[in-house]
Amino acid sequence: MSKVTQGVLGEDIIVPKHVGVIMDGNGRWAKKRGLPRKFGHREGAKTFRAIARHAKAIGISYITFYAFSTENWKRPKDEVNAIMDLFEKYLDEVRDFMDENIRVRFIGDRSMLNPRLQEKMKNVEEDSKDFDAMTLILAINYGGRDEITHAVKNIADEVASGKLSPSDVTENLIQNNLYTEEIPDVDLIIRPSGEQRLSNFLIWQAAYAEYYFTNILWPDFGKKDLDKAIITFSERNRRFGGI
Repeated sequence: MSKVTQGVLGEDIIVPKHVGVIMDGNGRWAKKRGLPRKFGHREGAKTFRAIARHAKAIGISYITFYAFSTENWKRPKDEVNAIMDLFEKYLDEVRDFMDENIRVRFIGDRSMLNPRLQEKMKNVEEDSKDFDAMTLILAINYGGRDEITHAVKNIADEVASGKLSPSDVTENLIQNNLYTEEIPDVDLIIRPSGEQRLSNFLIWQAAYAEYYFTNILWPDFGKKDLDKAIITFSERNRRFGGI
């Protein structure tokens, strides 16, 4: 965490180093307006871009957006296809972030994604790897349990091959095998839309995270709403198990 003494949020506001955002409520936003759900996802994409830039402006170092979960494949096929088409647009437009010295990362199981999409993801990561103004992380085909299972399988293979012994397995070893290996644990998780659960998002990394829930649907979530979440976070007393 870092303390902002001047700037957008005013004096003595503690800004979390890593913020996670569950982009929830796109479908309900569209339904309220009598529109197909895919229109909500389009509006949500606009919000994503605005919030990412504002996160950088207020001094957040890492921000992870939950874009598509391992469970989202259960949604109607036309909605899934619309979301995947949006991801391709994300990746074409995300290069604008690179002009702002923002590093882009992706977490999740890429094997089920379109090969063209996988290639674009790889290229964006490679081209932005040296940028350091902020790290923007998109969780695509991501699930917290799936991530931990993936890590445990990697470690089990190392044990089976004799490269590791069971006594070598520590929290640090597990963490180093997660998708977020080089990313610090999340400090604050924001979930709009009125739901109050993690939904399998960063469940290892959120062990000591603070949570901020709001009834605002994601397409309506604005810069002032992010500011309010950060100010609320700043007012909390984080003891990490201590007194």
